[in-house]
Amino acid sequence: MIENYIKAGKIVKEVRELALKEVHEGMKVLDLINLIEGEIIKRGALPAFPCNISINEITAHYTSPPEDSTLIKGGDLVKIDLGAHVDGFIADSAVSVSVDGDDPAENMAPYTPQIQEEMIETAQEALNTAISTIKPGVEVGRIGEEVEKTIQAQGLKPVSNLTGHSMEQWILHSGLSIPNVKEKNNHKLEEGDVLAIEPFVTDGMGLVGDMKDAFIFRFLRDRPVRMIQARKILERIKIEYKILPFAQRWLEDNEKSSKTSIALRQLISSRAVYPYHVLREKSGARVAQAEHTVIVESEGCLIITK
Repeated sequence: MIENYIKAGKIVKEVRELALKEVHEGMKVLDLINLIEGEIIKRGALPAFPCNISINEITAHYTSPPEDSTLIKGGDLVKIDLGAHVDGFIADSAVSVSVDGDDPAENMAPYTPQIQEEMIETAQEALNTAISTIKPGVEVGRIGEEVEKTIQAQGLKPVSNLTGHSMEQWILHSGLSIPNVKEKNNHKLEEGDVLAIEPFVTDGMGLVGDMKDAFIFRFLRDRPVRMIQARKILERIKIEYKILPFAQRWLEDNEKSSKTSIALRQLISSRAVYPYHVLREKSGARVAQAEHTVIVESEGCLIITK
């Protein structure tokens, strides 16, 4: 088990660092996602969820739909959130980058490269501070308190309604939430816990809300559906992804996108499949993110994605 976690973490680290070198002005979001997911597979793992490329005020859960033409612009604050699994043992990590460009100022007002770098550095500092508190017996609420204090000390806000999470084999969110703000949570960490710690930093309200779009989905339960294509897709989801998140574009193959979209809508309406809606900072402010996966050990924790 530990060997698989460590292998997945090493792959995530390598691919994350490669993505940081490759991201540039004018790059298609879909090309960056395909690069990341392809490199995970090339290194002997599988994506644990569709790679998220969330830009500026888009905070989480954006992955490219089929034939996405979205481009990365100079001045964008890009969050790259990726995960890999080896036999269901998951490593999850995220990093943010302020993209250089020929004339980024047009896209940045009222932001500057310096402001965005400060947000990125604050997210990383909050992540490091949170990780330094982790050991058996530590109350989960204390982690959120340390994250909030670190971010507020820089005059910024944590996103309070997004959290880190515990993980188990084949389960990306296994029940334990790791807050990014102070809260009364007396649950104590135990040796062997696997946690994704992920502070989000903004100069806005510090809250996210759902957008109407959803491009990431997860199997919930078997349900009767009329459409033959929907039944086929449901069986494929159960076999290939189990209860891990997946993207519509992963299902496309030679099928027309419209057919897959209709089938997914039927699966969602029947509550066989859960949609993860794209999340946006409520005031439209930009957001930075940093994330590592850790395994709680007797005297601290092992960071498998560093």
